[in-house]
Amino acid sequence: MRLVGIDIGGTFTDLVAEDGDGRVAVSKVLTTPNDHAEGVMSAVAKAAVDLRQTALFLHGSTIAINTVVERKGVKTALITTRGFRDVYEIGRSNRPDAYNLFFERPVPLAPRSLRAEVTERMTARGEIHTPLKREEAAAVVVELKKAGVESIAVCFLHSYANPAHEEALGEIIASVHPAAYVTLSHRILREYREYERTSTTAVNAYVGPVVARYLGSLRERLRRKGFRGEVLVMQSGGGVMSLDTAIQMPVRMMESGPVAGVIGAARVADSLGHPQAIAFDMGGTTAKTSLTRDGNVEIASHYYIGGYNSGHPVMLPVVDIVEVGSGGGSIAWLDGAGGLKVGPVSAGAMPGPACYGLGGTQPTVTDANLILGRLGAESFLGGEMALNSEAAVAAVQKHVAGPLEIDVNEAAVAILRIANAHMALALRAVSVQRGQDPRDFALVAFGGAGPLHGCTLARELKIPVVIIPRLPGQFSAWGMLTCDLRHDYVQTMVRDFATVNPEEVRSTLAALVKSGLDTLGRERSASGPAPKIDCRLDLRYRGQEYTVTVPLSGASFDAADREPVAARFHDLHRLLYGHSAPEEALELVAVRVTVHRAVEKGPSPSPVHASMHDTGRSASAYTRRQVYMGEQGFMDTPVYRRDALAPGTKLEGAAIIEETASTTVLLPQDRLQVVPTGEMVIQIANEES
Repeated sequence: MRLVGIDIGGTFTDLVAEDGDGRVAVSKVLTTPNDHAEGVMSAVAKAAVDLRQTALFLHGSTIAINTVVERKGVKTALITTRGFRDVYEIGRSNRPDAYNLFFERPVPLAPRSLRAEVTERMTARGEIHTPLKREEAAAVVVELKKAGVESIAVCFLHSYANPAHEEALGEIIASVHPAAYVTLSHRILREYREYERTSTTAVNAYVGPVVARYLGSLRERLRRKGFRGEVLVMQSGGGVMSLDTAIQMPVRMMESGPVAGVIGAARVADSLGHPQAIAFDMGGTTAKTSLTRDGNVEIASHYYIGGYNSGHPVMLPVVDIVEVGSGGGSIAWLDGAGGLKVGPVSAGAMPGPACYGLGGTQPTVTDANLILGRLGAESFLGGEMALNSEAAVAAVQKHVAGPLEIDVNEAAVAILRIANAHMALALRAVSVQRGQDPRDFALVAFGGAGPLHGCTLARELKIPVVIIPRLPGQFSAWGMLTCDLRHDYVQTMVRDFATVNPEEVRSTLAALVKSGLDTLGRERSASGPAPKIDCRLDLRYRGQEYTVTVPLSGASFDAADREPVAARFHDLHRLLYGHSAPEEALELVAVRVTVHRAVEKGPSPSPVHASMHDTGRSASAYTRRQVYMGEQGFMDTPVYRRDALAPGTKLEGAAIIEETASTTVLLPQDRLQVVPTGEMVIQIANEES
């Protein structure tokens, strides 16, 4: 196989391998949380991938974000400018959960005892105000070394404007404590907002050694199997980066797995004539959703690890994803008042749902789907993993049905309704709450459990079309095979836009472009496709706090561009906020550059089973069973194998379509058609039908 994509999720590790001629191998194995590399190699072995013939190994993982959420990083110190030691802990003055008497701010990853100050100072213009006291800095590093610090974050005031002092301290650390993992803030981002910049730097330092050890272990295991190709790691902001870059900047891979699925969903929906789509990814641990427009993903400039209320801010580009703790493994439980809850705690891969037979005893969403006939006990994972219906019934009876004094089936229905309500809120968060009508979008449902719930959620939000892509259970892994190399750069430059010197803007753009091209040059051979460059300016009305990003037509800026850029800003401001003020003065805040280059993959990946091209095969059900179909209750339902549905096949619900790593529930009166490229496109029945 020429290309391999691996996605490590909380419950399963997925692999898609493609040989460049359309032939595909897939596998799905349980994630090995104690050693993720072991699960990766198990997936490789199960798919019979010959790593000696593999050119590219594309990888997405939750290890970085899980390290922060579970606080399993290394002992981390922070060195900053004298007088700014507590900026990281003070944070912002906002209180997002105002009525919660027990609200707590995020606990810094570097405790106060390991936050040190050194004498130095830069101005916001990048001029040296107070020189760095090198002897004092060296003494600080010595003390941190004695304290057993494994990783050091360095974030000096205004270092985004002039990194000279951070570079000098980096050299001091290398000589005094060479074993330390070092993160210099200007190498991660060069943008103002001291709290967010410090937090981003600290997160990178906190997870760096953990991610470095994992990626190093993975690289060594691949080499022992004869792999001589290149490892590329999925970034949170879309695109991939080299393994060496990922080791230096692991904070860029926080959301690497889910992002690939969203990018794949955007491309699939757009290719089928639905440029406006909502990606819905439901796995074993969480459900994730994101809006795509005109075939492109939505990119946010920052996000919070662990949620806005008490999470750690990271000021880096990320595909805009809303995530809720409603996956197949989400545990159903009763609170102190006897109310039924689902999630956010998940049974994970071990012990997993009760029906897995791996020691789990708590009822989960997967157990409820099995009880209600929506999953086949003997056909799960293509028959490789039989599910224990008795264990599922026992778990639901003991923890839900019994205490609530209701029937097991009623309890299972209640579990699904609550899980669906959580996921519907997430879908509304990316659409209705942002002024978008879900009826104007198609829903792309993937992940092992996404197709199980996709049609139900589409009816809830009046979404007219649901697309089930090929290989939905491994779709995020497949999405990596469509991604390109990408790097984002930003430089804060607060200037009056009407009087800013175009030469200053041009030189900043040129420096950022050079950084991006240099990085691409180190990652892949210069003989690859020509890189593409996107340049943007962050502008705002004078007196505003936040900005609107305005694209430039090229990679330069001169006086003639000033007026068109201003006009575009006013248009975007009106589109985003419903008003604009063309008479107000504008302020330039930052310059942004994105460099990206297509990864040479050969023919476009086409993960279609050979049988899907066999138009002579009939679409007859291989069995029937009683399945809960929402308001219609239990129905005698035909069950189809997806690989028996040739292009052009049409079905009307109710029906179940099974495949190796996923199951699709087609509700009554919904109409399904298999399109020529293999996707299943479902027209959702409206209320009048």
